[in-house]
Amino acid sequence: MNIGNPQVAAHPFLEALYADDYYPDHVLDRGRQILLRLCERIETERPADLTALYALTHAATEEFNDLEAVFDEAGSEIETVAREEIGEQFWFIAHAYGFTDADAEELISGRNW
Repeated sequence: MNIGNPQVAAHPFLEALYADDYYPDHVLDRGRQILLRLCERIETERPADLTALYALTHAATEEFNDLEAVFDEAGSEIETVAREEIGEQFWFIAHAYGFTDADAEELISGRNW
C-alpha cells in the first residue's frame, strides 16, 4: 500500500493492541489493513468535506464489524480497550488528513462493537 502522507506512513496502527497478547496478531493485521485501505481511499478520493469523509470511515467501520467474528473465533473480542484504540485510530486518520473538526463518534457511528 502506497501511503503518501508521511505522518500516516510512519504511524504504528493498533500499537497498543499488538502489545497485548489477548489480541491475536493475525487478526490485528487484518484490522491494520482496514485502516490502511481507509487511508488509501482518502488519498485517492480526496473527500471534500466531512460528509464525504464519514462515508469512507463508515465503510471501514463496517469492515471492523465483520472482523469482530474473527476476533471471537480467535478467542478474543473487540471490547473496551480495543474499541477505544480502534476509535483513536480513526480519529488520528481524520486529523492526519486535515479533518480536525471531525466528530470522533461520527467517524465510527456504524459500529457494532
